[in-house]
Amino acid sequence: MPAPALPRRPLRATFQVLLGLTLLFAGTSHLTTARQEFRAQVPTWVPLDPDVVVVASGIVELTLGLALVLAWRYPWRALVGGVVALFFVAIFPGNISQLVTHTDAFGLDTDTARVVRLFFQPVLVLWALWSTGAWRAGRAWWRGRH
Repeated sequence: MPAPALPRRPLRATFQVLLGLTLLFAGTSHLTTARQEFRAQVPTWVPLDPDVVVVASGIVELTLGLALVLAWRYPWRALVGGVVALFFVAIFPGNISQLVTHTDAFGLDTDTARVVRLFFQPVLVLWALWSTGAWRAGRAWWRGRH
């Protein structure tokens, strides 16, 4: 039996689905057209073959993107949003590595461009938490425990 539909604010639901579509696009590009670009972002200290990391992160992005698109009206959307936010935090070291190693990728060919990009990662985290209701659900859970 499917989970019951929950009332949603249309703007949040729209942004949740847009984030899901963005992750589906990024995940697809990990596995196809931008594979080399993503390899350039894998920090040298990661003890895995960069291609394995790119493929694995692409699969994770596809999975999370699909979950966001499908979860837009179900109670587990907040959990999905929290996992997506954690994923964005987990891949942040790749963005830092690109800056520190002065690696050109995705048209980011100056340190200034790479620094500006760093500011977009927190925006993605907040986008995931806000659009799915994870921020609100986390606060309610925290209040209930204290």
